[in-house]
Amino acid sequence: MNNIFVYCEIEEGLIADVSYELLSKGRKLADELQCKLNAVVIGDDLNGIENNLFKYGVDTAFVFDDNRFYPYRTLPHASIVTKLFEEEKPQIALFGATSIGRDLAPRVASALKSGLTADCTNLVIGDYTETRTGKEYKNLLYQIRPAFGGSIIATIVNPDTKPQLATVREGVMKNEPLTKPINGEVVKHNIDDYIKNEDFVLDIIERHIEAKKINIKGASIIIAGGYGVGSKASFDKLFELAEILGAEVGASRAAVDAGFVDHERQIGQTGITVRPKLYIACGISGAVQHRAGMDESAMIISINSDPKAPINSIADYVIIGDINDVMPKMIKKYKELSK
Repeated sequence: MNNIFVYCEIEEGLIADVSYELLSKGRKLADELQCKLNAVVIGDDLNGIENNLFKYGVDTAFVFDDNRFYPYRTLPHASIVTKLFEEEKPQIALFGATSIGRDLAPRVASALKSGLTADCTNLVIGDYTETRTGKEYKNLLYQIRPAFGGSIIATIVNPDTKPQLATVREGVMKNEPLTKPINGEVVKHNIDDYIKNEDFVLDIIERHIEAKKINIKGASIIIAGGYGVGSKASFDKLFELAEILGAEVGASRAAVDAGFVDHERQIGQTGITVRPKLYIACGISGAVQHRAGMDESAMIISINSDPKAPINSIADYVIIGDINDVMPKMIKKYKELSK
């Protein structure tokens, strides 16, 4: 009762990274609220998977193991999570803002008549006073996310419905296992009590997942370009330097909107959140939406023609100059050093 639940996604027998990130955040929230952190895992051949959960501070792991549960199908997963939440009555439930989470969480929210905030970038516990009635609510989940195309940051609360449901983007929470696993509990229910035959009306005939062509999130060095790079052709210089340094190329939303690079390279609140060892920001003004996606980089170098660009205020080193002048010099120098 009134605990925190995290739905853990399973892919190829492993828990998804976003689920570990949610467990890390969920443990902190549970400690603040002085409640338990629980996980629900639905899949096939899950023997021993709870040991990974206990490393993240899970008090109780609800495991539903059956060969019909993998690959993911909407109806059986929705039936299990909905009924489990009806029985356990959590105060907060978290899902990854992935294709699975975005499919499952709204169905659960609709069945339970609960509020749901999608694509959150932060979660905070706080109090809330309803302005019209003056009613006070304690220890609500502040669900923080970009709104209106990322131009503002909205804080959303669900004061009158439980559980408070949220989906959270991958990469925005830190993956922080405990130094010492806790001695958690594993609960396995009778599966037939949670599903119906009609939940399996759809069969998966073939399943194909296209592998990611780039891995910006896992890159230790990122060279990111903004609208100030000037053109798609000028972005080629960033790719050239990235090849020399073994880096990945990222971009601000303005650069993506201008058609300089594809959306899969977008960094920020409406894109990917990254924490590389080195982040080189080229022609990026540094709007708050972009900084939120990269400001935890270990070292930041800003190359910008504007000395007052906001990105400069968080950079470790600032190079004032035109990208088209600075970048060829960097490429030449690093080529010499790599010989």
